[in-house]
Amino acid sequence: QVQLVESGGGLVQAGGSLRLSCAASGSIFSINAMGWYRQAPGKQRELVARITSGGSTNYADSVKGRFTISRDNAKNTVYLQMNSLKPEDTAVYYCNVDGVIAGTWADFSSWGQGTQVTVSS
Repeated sequence: QVQLVESGGGLVQAGGSLRLSCAASGSIFSINAMGWYRQAPGKQRELVARITSGGSTNYADSVKGRFTISRDNAKNTVYLQMNSLKPEDTAVYYCNVDGVIAGTWADFSSWGQGTQVTVSS
């Protein structure tokens, strides 16, 4: 009932920048928190950044000062601006959206399909 479409991944050299986008669509009544996670080969998925409906943010220590999460509530879209990228940022990045389904008022937590970010040294 809720679909997430991610875009913006790719290959970039160390020190470069990328911007990820994730648009939510479907039977959405409201969206609460939106976030980005990543999973590198052989590692567990980890939180990168999260933003609440009120605009409060939290970041993994490893990305503080380099990444910025933002959201456009009118478009049900969350962004991740990634600057000063490092090879260790290489991973598949997933967006996650929590909210309420229209009509049923049930909570939902949906995941995007993932987008590859590769940072070369």
